[in-house]
Amino acid sequence: MADVLKKVPVREQEPKVRATNFEEVCYGYNKEEAMEEATRCLNCKNARCIQGCPVSINIPAFIAEIKEGNIEEAYKVIGQSSALPAICGRVCPQESQCESKCVRGIKGDAVSIGKLERFVADYALENDIKPEKPEKTNGHKVAVIGSGPSGLTCAGDLAKLGYEVTVFEALHELGGVLVYGIPEFRLPKQKVVKKEIEKVKELGVKFETNVVIGKSTTIDQLMEEEDFEAVFIGSGAGLPMFMGIPGETANGVFSANEYLTRSNLMKAFDDSYDTPIAAGKKVAVVGGGNVAMDAARTALRLGAEVHIVYRRSEAELPARVEEVHHAKEEGVQFDLLTNPKEILVDENGWVKGMKVIKMELGEPDASGRRRPIEIPGSEYEIELDTVIMSLGTSPNPLISSTTKGLETNKRKCIVAEEENGQTSKAAVFAGGDAVTGAATVILAMGAGKAGAKGIHEYLSKKNA
Repeated sequence: MADVLKKVPVREQEPKVRATNFEEVCYGYNKEEAMEEATRCLNCKNARCIQGCPVSINIPAFIAEIKEGNIEEAYKVIGQSSALPAICGRVCPQESQCESKCVRGIKGDAVSIGKLERFVADYALENDIKPEKPEKTNGHKVAVIGSGPSGLTCAGDLAKLGYEVTVFEALHELGGVLVYGIPEFRLPKQKVVKKEIEKVKELGVKFETNVVIGKSTTIDQLMEEEDFEAVFIGSGAGLPMFMGIPGETANGVFSANEYLTRSNLMKAFDDSYDTPIAAGKKVAVVGGGNVAMDAARTALRLGAEVHIVYRRSEAELPARVEEVHHAKEEGVQFDLLTNPKEILVDENGWVKGMKVIKMELGEPDASGRRRPIEIPGSEYEIELDTVIMSLGTSPNPLISSTTKGLETNKRKCIVAEEENGQTSKAAVFAGGDAVTGAATVILAMGAGKAGAKGIHEYLSKKNA
């Protein structure tokens, strides 16, 4: 009998091998491993794990089905709450959400809820198990802007309630940050993202690509001319932030957003595509979040020596522990307590290095993390040919600036109610990074869910 205090380990690609390819790092559970891990769940009556899940999946119920080997039933349980389980099972920070609340984790390891969700979802994709769609539509039209995690979730939930939903996507490919932001080795595009979007289509959702709201058409036009009764804005946060230091406009300086988009959407990782990307021999990624890890691990796979430059210590890194661990295993170097002062530029306008300064940690600041303070006289130079700035993103102001009566805050984020996504404009709802600024996939999904609920309540009242 397995030790109930220890979780069933998950198989992964060897670090030295995976550092040279873009195939998925983590292999996930097979059926035997999943059933064995499921036996560790205590099936708590007042399950705290559900409270930790932003989309409130009935976790004990789906794990109970795995325990019995009823994988299709487990998928139906998850499907009641989540439209994108194969994605969440891979990129959710479960360790700080559902798993952090797991009673098993008090003594020993928490149940691997995320890996079990991924197993069930992958099983459903491989065996073409269809989500349950409504018998008929209710004749009410809703528009969703953006096909990222919040838009897909909102569209899926509304379709299940019988609404006729059309999703408008600005890019030529569906998936938002799932396709352009998260690298292939963490989230395979064909095998997972495309298939999950197919499942949303099977619910009856229509998709239109290459539609830039604010340019091709506006929210007001959708409602006045195309008879959409409500709109959900899930347009994400695609506007990168920079430090404002000298040399930042040099050739060879990217935002992480641009760098990852070139690699993911333009397939720079695939030798058969001729995508311009500065692979770089020596790359510095400035920042310490998940996106910084994604950019660093992408640059490494494209053949560079990679340094993460972060102004606090390892304890304050905002990235998931698993991401930091994987980056280190693969050979990414961490220059911690270090902050850029200037990007050094050669006579042709290309990056040749970076002047940095050492930092020490003082008292905690507003974020609760200890504030980094420069150590006078500790400047030094690093030789580089590429710098990737990963300092977060804010929403593109295109939608808010072309929509009358839509309130935004000082960070250009749309102001919306957390519980139902209602904005300052009647019949317009919003959620995800367009409201919060850059955050996680699952929080965006939670907001998409709240928006769908808000729209359903609003239209039910209006049409009553």
